[in-house]
Amino acid sequence: MTQQDRERIAAGLADGLSYGEIARRLNRPTSTITREIGRNGGPGGYRPQQAHQATTRRARRGTPAPPRPAGSLSGAMEDELVELSVKTGLPRTSARVHIDLLLSQDGRRTAAELANRLKISPATVSVAVNFLIQLGFLRRERDPRRRRDVYVVDADAWYNSVVTGSRQTLQTVRAAKVAAQAYELDSPVRERLTKAAAFLEQVSLDVIEAADRRRDLLT
Repeated sequence: MTQQDRERIAAGLADGLSYGEIARRLNRPTSTITREIGRNGGPGGYRPQQAHQATTRRARRGTPAPPRPAGSLSGAMEDELVELSVKTGLPRTSARVHIDLLLSQDGRRTAAELANRLKISPATVSVAVNFLIQLGFLRRERDPRRRRDVYVVDADAWYNSVVTGSRQTLQTVRAAKVAAQAYELDSPVRERLTKAAAFLEQVSLDVIEAADRRRDLLT
């Protein structure tokens, strides 16, 4: 990758472009752009000149990349999982944290481990994990011996994420019902809100019921 390529990456980040869009503009795989940014400060700390110098130093040393554990996914496949998560609506850093936890052997990492593995700041890790906790994708445990938090993703996380999302939708349903009452009985706005609330309420309740009924599949 040339210095000019890295300048274009920095410009794309400054413009708020996705990794996929930057990759298309450079005619490069998205996984290449993801690794380039991830190993050189992340989206908030990427500096093209420093990135180019660091890559040159690494090439000069000729240090081989550490081998991946047997049975683990390739970097390209991990990147693809991140991209799919982003397409579902997850912020990119939260998606990277989530996938890293999912692919860890015991589904557990400390904030320091996540920061070191993903080359992001502890503050960035904190924002990402808090977002994932709110969605039910992972939980926080306290390690009393070392007095630090451990972030965990396990089988229950799938149940929690489904139920949490449905419960959040039910909050929207209640708000829509209240808003509908502010309009006249024959108002098209009232009708629209009422129908939307009825649909979302029933679907959300169905999802919660199905999750409760099939929870045993996770045990």
